Amino acid sequence: MSRSPGWRFVFSDPAHLFAFGFGAGLVPRAPGTAGTALAMPMAYGLHGLGPVGYAAMCLLAFGLGCWAAERTGRHLEVHDHGGIVWDEIVGYWVTVAALPSGLGWLIAGFVLFRAFDIIKPWPISWLDARIPGGCGVMLDDVVAGGEAGLVLWAAASWV
Repeated sequence: MSRSPGWRFVFSDPAHLFAFGFGAGLVPRAPGTAGTALAMPMAYGLHGLGPVGYAAMCLLAFGLGCWAAERTGRHLEVHDHGGIVWDEIVGYWVTVAALPSGLGWLIAGFVLFRAFDIIKPWPISWLDARIPGGCGVMLDDVVAGGEAGLVLWAAASWV
């Protein structure tokens, strides 16, 4: 696909709808940040499921994301199109999974997750370069979420 996708593309296939974060990925500047912002209230709601339910939703969303990113990337003829933001959504959920509740922690998770996702310290950069397909699109962000979450969890342990 040579042109930039729009709402028609996003609504043309359920995979595109998920991959583009229900349209958040259509934001012209910083779509990954828009996807992460969308993830914040979703994560807040997921905490109501308890730890097992939250983990189950993250696993389900990861699998859904692998399928959606693969299918959408194939249709766009771009492996990891910038508008694919489901990986940011799930990565952020992983970041805040074990954090205390509260807006401050959600914001700290947002900032640190975006930093890890953009900077891509090891092994995130290694995974990003070597794992193909939809699962590759998802995996580097989930690992970024795990690393950011560990840093924040350690910080929460000291507070």
